[in-house]
Amino acid sequence: MFTGIVREVGSVTSVSGGEEGIRLEIVAPLTAPLVGIGGSVAVNGVCLTAETVEGSRLTFYAGPETLSRSTLAGLGSGAAVNLEPALLAGDAMGGHIVQGHVDGIGRVRSAETEGEGLRVLVEAPPDILRYCVEKGSITVEGVSLTVAELHEDVFGLALIPHTVSRTTLAGLMPGHHVNLEVDVLAKYVERLLPPLA
Repeated sequence: MFTGIVREVGSVTSVSGGEEGIRLEIVAPLTAPLVGIGGSVAVNGVCLTAETVEGSRLTFYAGPETLSRSTLAGLGSGAAVNLEPALLAGDAMGGHIVQGHVDGIGRVRSAETEGEGLRVLVEAPPDILRYCVEKGSITVEGVSLTVAELHEDVFGLALIPHTVSRTTLAGLMPGHHVNLEVDVLAKYVERLLPPLA
C-alpha cells in the first residue's frame, strides 16, 4: 500500500524486453536503502516488485498485464520516474490510500502556469471519470492529487509549487499520457451498494 507521496524522482538507466514483458533498472539513492529484494515500490504509480537491490540501483519486471494498463512500456533510458516505497506500519498517511494498481491511462489536454503552480486538464475514459468527484482524490503518475474541477470528459488539477518541484509532473505537456488510479474506496462503495432500479 502507498499514499501517493513521492519519495524521490529516480532515473531509468536501462530497459530491456518487449511487449511480453520488460525489465527496468532504476537509480534511486533515497529509495533503494529502504527496499529489500521482493519489496514493493510504486514506479509512476505502478506497484512493482524489486528483483535486485544493488547500492542505489533497483531492478523490476513488468509483465504484459502491467504494460497493457500503464505507460511503463513507453519508458526509455534516462526517463525520470516518480518513486514511493511501500508504506510501513506507523508511517504518516500524508496522501490517500493508493494500491499501485493503475486503473487506466489519461491524456493531458492542457498544462498551464497558474501562479507559482500548474493547472492541468486530463482527458480520461468514462470508466475512470465515473469514480471522480470534485475535491476527491486521484493518483496521477503515482502522485496523490485533488480533483479541482470535473467535466464530461476531463478532470482538472491545481498543482502546488511543492508538487511541481518534487515530482515529474512539472514536465507534463499536452498529449502526454499518464497513469491514473481512482480512489479504491469509491470502487468498494459501488460494489457494495445494490443496483439502482
